[in-house]
Amino acid sequence: MSRRVVIDTNVLVAALRSEDGASRQVLRLCLQGKCEPLLGQKLFFEFLDVLGRPAMFAKSPATAEEREELFYGFLAVCRWQDIFFLWRPNLTDEGDNHLVELAVAGGAEFVVTHNTADFAQAELKFQTKVLTPAQFLKTLR
Repeated sequence: MSRRVVIDTNVLVAALRSEDGASRQVLRLCLQGKCEPLLGQKLFFEFLDVLGRPAMFAKSPATAEEREELFYGFLAVCRWQDIFFLWRPNLTDEGDNHLVELAVAGGAEFVVTHNTADFAQAELKFQTKVLTPAQFLKTLR
């Protein structure tokens, strides 16, 4: 059964900067159809913005073309989710609120991020669990 997830930009970046690790494994699971990543407009543009910064990937084992191909493969398995209701203010980092909104709108079980601390301070609590990539992988066992 495919688990519906929201993948934070920092997880995608970590997956593209390393051949191993939990972030790369989460990306693999999405590409294999074992997870159903949700994508909304704000997250899509955030992905594009970050991927357009070549300095972030200076030590990446993948070439720019390979990273682009992986990204397009990831987009192909994402489910587009429109957001009609904003839950603001909720998080101390305004830049992360859109992830909560995407998760709630799409009924995601998980938000996978390296930045769990900001989500712990949420004013509103939802059923979506916020986990690091390593924590998320443990739920699949």
